[in-house]
Amino acid sequence: MSGITYEIDDKNIVEQIKNDAQNAAKELIEKAHLSTGAIVVVGCSTSSTLGNDIGSHSVPEVGKAIFEGLSSVFKPLGIYIAAQCCEHLNRAIIVEREAVPNAEIVNVVPQPKAGGSFATACYSAFEHPVAIEHIKADAGLDIGGTLIGMHLKEVAVPVHMQQSHIGKAILLAARTRPKFIGGERAHYDENLKEGYPRF
Repeated sequence: MSGITYEIDDKNIVEQIKNDAQNAAKELIEKAHLSTGAIVVVGCSTSSTLGNDIGSHSVPEVGKAIFEGLSSVFKPLGIYIAAQCCEHLNRAIIVEREAVPNAEIVNVVPQPKAGGSFATACYSAFEHPVAIEHIKADAGLDIGGTLIGMHLKEVAVPVHMQQSHIGKAILLAARTRPKFIGGERAHYDENLKEGYPRF
């Protein structure tokens, strides 16, 4: 069973999932104050979007729909998607090369059952996809409880989303901000409380 992928008969479900992803991207940009050059790590269980257990029903069509929904919002603004692979690839990241020009790349091509349908869709759609083992993203979307924290910058801050689901999967979101250091006598740049600056 581990090599099986699934198809969806009801195309309305796929379209709704795409719309959910699009709405989530718009909301995250607003609430996390994302701008050009930001990297958003996305962990995604297509199984969960259809109400199944994580890792049990990999659906390439749904992975592609989620990518298209997110990319339609992020790409025009120069915001990069970093797709977190599943645990079979040790949660490696698929990302556009230009987002991480100095990163050490590793050699793997994700597949629906070894990487995940979303990461596979990203790899197929990116202009210059690379796989890397580590990234420190500015924000993140966790679709279905995939646990993205290992790929976020410190300090991660929860973003409470009105778009609380993608399909049937719970959606959690985060942004990051620089650490406060120095103790009680320190003064802080109020502008940095909302996130990392873009120069």
